This record gives sequence, structure tokens and C-alpha cells, in this order.
Amino acid sequence: MSNTEQDKQRSEQVEEDDEPDDWDKRIFSTGCSDENAKLNDCFFEKKDWRACKDE
Repeated sequence: MSNTEQDKQRSEQVEEDDEPDDWDKRIFSTGCSDENAKLNDCFFEKKDWRACKDE
């Protein structure tokens, strides 16, 4: 496979990542997307889920 073909595949993969996947669709459909975002942000900052229990 040439570099041009590989670059094209990579750009297509990046574009596909913008679409919500099944997990995202389920989170949004339950109405818990705000809580999920807060929990994910907390975990990203603290790297310890126990510190994020209140989220």
C-alpha cells in the first residue's frame, strides 16, 4: 500500500470518528449525557474514579 493510500484511509477514519457511536447514542437517549460528561472530565483530571463519586 502506498503512502497516499494510507493517508487517505487515515483521513477517512478521522472523519468517521465525528459520528456518535452506539455508546454515545445510548448515553444521549437516557438523558444522562451531562452527568456522564462531568464524570469523564473528573476522571480525566484526577485519574481516580473514587475521587469522582459525587459527580
